Amino acid sequence: MEVTKIKMEVDDDTKENLDLSNLKEVSYEDKLKICNEIASPMAPKKLTKKIYKLIKKASKHKGYLRNGLKDVQKHIRKGETGLVIFAGDVYPIEIMCHLPVVCENKNIPYCYTPSRQDIGHALGVKRGSLMVLIKEHAEYKDSYDELKGAIETLSTPL
Repeated sequence: MEVTKIKMEVDDDTKENLDLSNLKEVSYEDKLKICNEIASPMAPKKLTKKIYKLIKKASKHKGYLRNGLKDVQKHIRKGETGLVIFAGDVYPIEIMCHLPVVCENKNIPYCYTPSRQDIGHALGVKRGSLMVLIKEHAEYKDSYDELKGAIETLSTPL
């Protein structure tokens, strides 16, 4: 599978006249086509939207959301628990393919979403994020518990 990147250079004076309304948003199904082979269990479309909403809520509380490969890996190994959300479109996959096994060994529920850009957008940053660890908080406990149950029933670990 080959992924191509398109780079668009725009002059300063043409930025004002640039019409971005004709750019369509990539659908969930198209995002699934560029995911890795190991991205399983993949969250369905509705669950993915709920995950992004929970990430937005958790990002408002300091210390209840860990994002990025190094930060999530460090806190999982230290014993923190919660929900781990991985991006499915990570290349090369070798940088994070060991973490689902670590999550299974520590009984931490995890799932994949199709796009790392969407995870980053839910965090409120312009860059994408490979993974997030969401910890439980009293303000969003209901949606956290609902997601935890849904992720645990997606598939059983090996």
